[in-house]
Amino acid sequence: MTEIIKVDPVNPEIDKIKKAAELVKRGDIVAFPTETVYGLGGDAFNAEASKKVFVAKNRPMDNPLIVHIADHEQLFEVAEDIPEKLMEISQTVWPGPLTFILKKTDRVPKETTGGLDTVAVRMPAHPVALSLIRESGVPIAAPSANMATKPSPTSAEHVAEDMMGRIPMIIDGGETFFGVESTILNMTVSPPSLLRPGPFTLEELNKIFGEIYVPPQLKGIGEFNVALAPGMKYKHYAPSKKMIMVEDNSIFPQIVSMISSRMKVAVLCSREMETKIPQGIARIILGSEENLFEIARNLFGSFRKLDMMDVDIGLIQSFPEKGIGLAIMNRARKACGFNSFHNLKEAESLGV
Repeated sequence: MTEIIKVDPVNPEIDKIKKAAELVKRGDIVAFPTETVYGLGGDAFNAEASKKVFVAKNRPMDNPLIVHIADHEQLFEVAEDIPEKLMEISQTVWPGPLTFILKKTDRVPKETTGGLDTVAVRMPAHPVALSLIRESGVPIAAPSANMATKPSPTSAEHVAEDMMGRIPMIIDGGETFFGVESTILNMTVSPPSLLRPGPFTLEELNKIFGEIYVPPQLKGIGEFNVALAPGMKYKHYAPSKKMIMVEDNSIFPQIVSMISSRMKVAVLCSREMETKIPQGIARIILGSEENLFEIARNLFGSFRKLDMMDVDIGLIQSFPEKGIGLAIMNRARKACGFNSFHNLKEAESLGV
């Protein structure tokens, strides 16, 4: 059985957190909220606990976990050869949705790092997550608390959909704030390399670090061969229903009309685009194009809504790849399995 414990997300009740921490101390795993998405984690130093995370999620063992810490002192327990500049920067950017790839210490087992000599580490900006780490007395290794390939959970209800009966406890701290996973920056190379876009934007990183290398795969156009960090390899974020990205928003209404004449369609779109969609077509409103953070916050929940609808296919519009828009497009393209329409001819010829 899975116990769900509801806590105050701002001032979590310590007795409830201690109950969850006891599970972590015993080598078990729990789901908990962060400012990005819900995590599923255990003792980062316990190889068996990390294995439990992989088994519960049905996650490939070479897909590393992110180690979550509650203070800067814990960073030295999990990472070594830390650049002096990074220590200064971390005082500013942590707690926050920014993960660094660093050389791991011997204390971190390779079961936690997916077999790698590097470790992904961050300090979450969420009172519940920080309290759980402190009460557990160890860093917590945690990916998102969903079954592998499915959309990441932004609420305890989403976690329960995937994990009920598979894990001992879910800490319900309400909706997450950002709705997409943390930004990941590889600090073992020069210049630093962006491995996953997220709420901490490329524009912000450039101001702090100067030059940042951005691999072409980050736009969700292809996969990496080796997963140095979560989200780089394997199918991710996807609904069970087929979904296709329409890259050119100017033809989005036409493509919707064309495809809807052949099958049941649901559109995932902005409030602005929704006014251009023909009546009678199912729609999921992601938010306003004027607020991409709203779009990001609703993205994964919308993928889950699509799966509950009586439709054959979902069509999602594109968004500007600036700010958090880069993360939105990265997640959406991967959720579509890199299937997209760039023009009307493609929509006609693919015969979906």
